[in-house]
Amino acid sequence: MPSPRTRPATVLLLASALAAVGLGPAAAPAAAATVPVGSGSYSDTRPPGTSGPTTNTGTPVTPKVTAAARNRPVPTNDWWSSLAFQRYGDNPYSTPMYGHPLTYQATAGGLDVGYPTTPAIVGDGRQYEYAHKRDLTIGLTGLNSPDTKADDWSDWTVTPYWSDGARTLRTTIGHGSPFVYAKGSGGNAQITTAGAPTVFADQGNVLGITVAGHHYALFAPTGSDWNVAGSTVTAGLGSKDYFSVAVLPSTGALATFKKYAYSFVTGSKVTWSYTGGTVGATYTLTTEAKEGTERGTLQALYRHQWLNTTDPLTSYTYVSPRGTMKVRESASFTTRQKAAAVLPALPKSNGVDTARLRGYLNEVVNASDPFSGAADTYWTGKALGRLAQLVPVADQIGETAVRDRMLGLMKGKLQDWFTAGGANEFSYDKDWKTLTGYPASYGSDTELNDHHFHYGYYVYAAAIVAQYDPAWAADSAWGGMVKALVRDTANPSRTDTAFPFLRGFDVYAGHGWASGHQGFAAGNNQESSSESTNLSTALVLWGSATGDTSLRDLGAFLLTTESESIAQYWFDADEQVFPSSFGHDTAGMVWGSGAAYATWWTANPEEIHGINVLPVTGGSLHLGGEKAAIRRNIAEMERENGGPAVEWRDLLWEFQSFADPGAAKAKWDAGHAGYTPEEGESKAHTYHWLTTLDTLGAPDATVTGDIPTSAVFTKGTTRTYAAHNHGSTARTVTFSDGKTLSVPARSTATGSGTGSTDPDPEPEPPTGNTFQLRSGGALTTATGGTAGSDTIASAGGVNRDGAPYQPLVYEVRGVNGTLTPGAQTAFRLQVDAGTAVGLGQQARISYDLTGDGSFDRTETYHYFATDPVTGWEEYTQARGLKAATGTPGDLKGGTVRLEVWSAIGNGTSKLQTGTDKSVLVIPYG
Repeated sequence: MPSPRTRPATVLLLASALAAVGLGPAAAPAAAATVPVGSGSYSDTRPPGTSGPTTNTGTPVTPKVTAAARNRPVPTNDWWSSLAFQRYGDNPYSTPMYGHPLTYQATAGGLDVGYPTTPAIVGDGRQYEYAHKRDLTIGLTGLNSPDTKADDWSDWTVTPYWSDGARTLRTTIGHGSPFVYAKGSGGNAQITTAGAPTVFADQGNVLGITVAGHHYALFAPTGSDWNVAGSTVTAGLGSKDYFSVAVLPSTGALATFKKYAYSFVTGSKVTWSYTGGTVGATYTLTTEAKEGTERGTLQALYRHQWLNTTDPLTSYTYVSPRGTMKVRESASFTTRQKAAAVLPALPKSNGVDTARLRGYLNEVVNASDPFSGAADTYWTGKALGRLAQLVPVADQIGETAVRDRMLGLMKGKLQDWFTAGGANEFSYDKDWKTLTGYPASYGSDTELNDHHFHYGYYVYAAAIVAQYDPAWAADSAWGGMVKALVRDTANPSRTDTAFPFLRGFDVYAGHGWASGHQGFAAGNNQESSSESTNLSTALVLWGSATGDTSLRDLGAFLLTTESESIAQYWFDADEQVFPSSFGHDTAGMVWGSGAAYATWWTANPEEIHGINVLPVTGGSLHLGGEKAAIRRNIAEMERENGGPAVEWRDLLWEFQSFADPGAAKAKWDAGHAGYTPEEGESKAHTYHWLTTLDTLGAPDATVTGDIPTSAVFTKGTTRTYAAHNHGSTARTVTFSDGKTLSVPARSTATGSGTGSTDPDPEPEPPTGNTFQLRSGGALTTATGGTAGSDTIASAGGVNRDGAPYQPLVYEVRGVNGTLTPGAQTAFRLQVDAGTAVGLGQQARISYDLTGDGSFDRTETYHYFATDPVTGWEEYTQARGLKAATGTPGDLKGGTVRLEVWSAIGNGTSKLQTGTDKSVLVIPYG
């Protein structure tokens, strides 16, 4: 369900631009209100009686940008969009913008800057926020600008602009940047602090001050001198026009930050790739040296980034609403992740009763109105998605007539929307450079909200049609209009003059934003992360079905990146993000300032938990990577709800099936007779989903195939491999554990995997040498052990965090190995606290490099808080390193030791041994 947002439209530039970037056919510009695109069309004027972007009082608005940026598509739905979208007519500057670690707000005198480090719990305990609070204002003496405009921007940085006629100021700010880079004319550099600052360092043109407990460094050109007078700090710029300000992680970091103070960031860019089941991304800042020759810089990485990079990081950290940010001393860094799995539908299984499923399918296709009266873009999209989920299911059981009737319904509805005129159409707004579907809903028109939510359903449905009817999806037929929706929501081009780059996705934050204008005190927000990934899934399927590997790979990048962000920031999978005072295990909405246990339209726990699940598709399988978080999530929902789900029971059954398929299927068996499906669901889909996962097992995210449309399921010790081949010839899919699967053309195949074409299959976790745990205290590279468990002693009600107490000890001696550059220790430990509450297990890994009995390197990891639900939970190195001593080096007859103990609690727990599910992976070749 979307939040209150806005909608888009189209321009004559669109048709020719479609061809220019390879996303659609060219069409001759026309003076008429209808522009043809293949078999479809859009309008270049809004339908009578409708509205485009407006202020909150209904006054039409155009982008608030400088003349230099006037012809560039404005990236609405970003963390800084209020600079360009004046939603509130009495605020020509901006609302608070959350760059992290810094927060910002434009005012008449310049840029207010803050560094919130203490969370507040608001809304009856339902929201935590690190709200923007001004520490200082960066400006020029005398500056009093009537407004602030966006002057320049790139992938995650932006340059606001002020001018009062006598003075001009530009500041460049961005995600992850501890610096603000300023260029001004007509006045001296001026920093106005919220209270009298404490000076901790004075080097003339370099000044260290502390304001409200936060440390800042001010950098003026060489030869200048900062002057402190009360709460006003000024410096003459002489013949120069630049200065910078940085928030410091500590006063001792001043020298490091001084090194990069004059290396001004001028742009930011991400590049991505998909190769053989792995998504890689490189994040690069461009810089210019205002003084000297230094071109490097400092960047703070979010948790979803530093968990997935092997690039060296400094010891500097920052507080943020997304947990700890870690600092990289470089102008770039690279992440690598196992690609999130995508399938057009769950594969066929022998657990499904064909006759029963046929009956459920007929209920849908024979309904008097399969679209349930939907009229606007959102509800039409949900209805399309509901049908699209069932087309491959009908095909699996040989119901080709039902399949084709559903395809016909979907084509008819899509073609209706893809043709200008009539009761519904898409219209292009040349000022905002956006497509809006009319009738609009939830602010998709007046606020440019939720386009990725709405249009993802259309692209998904079109991808399913393309799977069965490639001719329909040709650019010369209806594919051109599908690609127009892609360009509006997820345009991969930065040079396209008709649409902005990736409108709905923030590449550095790692997820989408829903508000087009970002006009809230808490920043931008996104409620339904799962509807955001629905668009990414649709790109994978559309690109695969049409042979567009660039769009397919874009979808894989977006889906894989956002899946990690969802795990960390919506579900707090590692329990390292939400403040302990928050008191919830899940968030319905993420804000720039924090997160909320809430939705836009209801406080019902079922919807709060379910909104980040729907729609459940073959692109939802990434949720199965965090099974412990799912169990906590379901347990919390039932506590808050006063019992199991009632209204959205189907969605929450499906969600539980990612972790515990048998339990979810049992709930269906007990309660399927008397419920009404959620609007985007059907009994046919829910029955097929729950029965299939009960048969095959939950998704196994530790193994990936070498095409995006592949997945693995595990039940007990049995893995089932699945893949869909959209191509016209058979192919062999190879999985990361070395198993292979032969998949016929235009088909889905499943199997137990055969052979191994990879002479050195990737271990799990993916780096170093893997040791299993054996009861009795051994670590061994041998496989085929007997599953068992060891008992972890109680902490006795005493806090043992960081100090081993009666630990289980596992050890291997005589180890030789060469340290792999950039690699890190990894582990996967299965632990179970049974029904005990308040327990936490902790691990320490020690390396005696020469076997002389003295450990040269120790690594202690943050403890893992177990849940009181029966069943194994997975503790990994992703909890984060708590402390380390010594320096890694090569092993020469060395010893490796693993210790596991109870850090907190007053009860025993268990550690699984003898299987490849509990392993230690050392970073050595």
